[in-house]
Amino acid sequence: MQRIFKKYTMIIMTFAIFSILAVNCYFSAQSVEQQQFTTFCTKIDQVIHTIKNNQEELAAIKTNLDEDYLTRARAAAYVVEKNPDILGSVEELNNLAKLLDVDELHVTEEDGIIRYSSVPKYIGLDFHYGEQMRGFLPILEGDDEDAYIIQEAQPNTAEKKMMKYVGVARKGVKGLVQVGLEPVRQMEAQERNTYEYIFSRFPTDIGEGFFAVDMEAGKITAYSGMNEDVNVSTDKLRAHPEKFQNGGYIQLKDGRDYYIVTKSYQDVIIGAFITRTNLYETFWKNMLHTLLYLAIVEMIVVLTLNYLVKQKVVNGIHEIRDELLEITKGDFDTTVNVGGNPEFEALSHGINSMVKSIVSSSARISNIIDISEIPLAAFEYQNGMNHVFTTTKLKDMLGISSEEFERLSYDPGAFMQKIKEIMEEPEEEESDVYCVAPDQYVRLHFAVELSGYYGAVTDASREVMDKRRMRYENNHDQLTGLARYVYFKELAAEILKNMKVDEVCACVMIDLDEFKSINDTYGHDVGDRYLQEFAKCMNELPKDHCVIARRSGDEFCIWAFGYRAEKEIQEQLKAFWEKLNKRTVRLTERESCQISASGGYVCTSDRNAEVEQLLYEADQILYCVKREDKGSFGSRPFR
Repeated sequence: MQRIFKKYTMIIMTFAIFSILAVNCYFSAQSVEQQQFTTFCTKIDQVIHTIKNNQEELAAIKTNLDEDYLTRARAAAYVVEKNPDILGSVEELNNLAKLLDVDELHVTEEDGIIRYSSVPKYIGLDFHYGEQMRGFLPILEGDDEDAYIIQEAQPNTAEKKMMKYVGVARKGVKGLVQVGLEPVRQMEAQERNTYEYIFSRFPTDIGEGFFAVDMEAGKITAYSGMNEDVNVSTDKLRAHPEKFQNGGYIQLKDGRDYYIVTKSYQDVIIGAFITRTNLYETFWKNMLHTLLYLAIVEMIVVLTLNYLVKQKVVNGIHEIRDELLEITKGDFDTTVNVGGNPEFEALSHGINSMVKSIVSSSARISNIIDISEIPLAAFEYQNGMNHVFTTTKLKDMLGISSEEFERLSYDPGAFMQKIKEIMEEPEEEESDVYCVAPDQYVRLHFAVELSGYYGAVTDASREVMDKRRMRYENNHDQLTGLARYVYFKELAAEILKNMKVDEVCACVMIDLDEFKSINDTYGHDVGDRYLQEFAKCMNELPKDHCVIARRSGDEFCIWAFGYRAEKEIQEQLKAFWEKLNKRTVRLTERESCQISASGGYVCTSDRNAEVEQLLYEADQILYCVKREDKGSFGSRPFR
């Protein structure tokens, strides 16, 4: 009988396990593709939304810049009309260009030849030559004194340098006044509006990528997540664009199958893809884990039932009572083994089934959480139990050693105290997130009832680290790594507010000398290297006394604090300028130059002072130094 029972039990359970596994495999496979399709649709919609936003931003920037540039050109024409003597001096024209914040200023007469310019090498150029310059001839050929032309950004005729020019007719004299600017903001906005730029910054999982296909040209314009020699078949996409709108598979040059979802937008097919291997990787792992779990369950059930069948009722009512007492104390691992007659066997089986049902409900939840790979753990304690029920991941998520966790599990009071200690110091701006180990954070929900307590724990490490990374990137300049200007002012205001009575602080404004000349002569890459080298010098300032930031372009700020007297601040700045004068930057393989900067600072001990006012005063001092003693720093009397 025992062998027959064991044989048929294994046959039935094996058949049931494989039936459940087959059904689960079928529906899970369908769910995998559907979930991936939904994910890709969401991500592609986000890409399209980003493109739309960037296009609106680019249009707004262009409109604003056009109006601003036209105003500057008309201002230049007005100055030339009222003060024609300025045309005789390149230096005066340069000063006017700087005042108007333009890069170039040119003035012609009726013949269309540049007679006066802030760029001497452009004098003599004829507007009748070169496609870009000929664009302004309608002003010279017409009689409208209010005529103007705003060109799109394009390479200029003289140097093929990307510029944006605006020309207006001269007042009272036949001729043209033209201003030129480097359209940095517009070019940056155009760069951000490319699919390649968006794809490079869009988050993807392993094996995922994006591509964009120009339907008219029939070629890929941008892609991510693929090697250069592996491309989506544009012929299949163009021939059947609707085929992949609901998801489909395609084989690429590397011989692998890819699951692809596409959407059309403005004659461009935007697609997302993932290899079939990566798509089903987690699926097959889960199936394997489920199979192993069910096999173990089968073996445990078969062995347990076989053991119960072998037992006889020998211990009687007292043995049943003792076993039940252990169960009521919370020891659910206890098995009632009473044999000797059919009545005791039936009673034992009934008791064991009841206990098993109680245990399995909690065990199933724990096992499902474990095999699903979700970073989730839970615990529960009911009054009268001799241990705390926990899921397997709780120990690792709370950063508790195996020995301590074992001890706490059998001491419900100590376990509760441990949870309360963890919850004493929540993370800033996160009321339910706590640090349990370096770079390890959890979100903990804990509830106490009359019958006991319970709680749930989820892993919040990635969320916390991502927020910190985003906060850092939002508050620091990408090129130099220094604090951004807005963040600098927040830190400065906080320091000023908390400054001690016997302390002084200083606001320092710094401007690099001749930086525009370096940029124009050697290019922006050299200019960026020049800025980075200067930032390294600033980073050598003591962190416990200085907050440093990049204000914009070649302007920087220092907030010096924690000093007892202005003399200490002067000595610190003097040492900084001495180090700075010894630093050189390589411009070319043969050329180097010394870093030169001018600065101005204002010192105060008034905690009620306004940061904006101090910045303004330091800026005014800076401009005085730039005019009178470039390459050094100056100050105003202490206040």
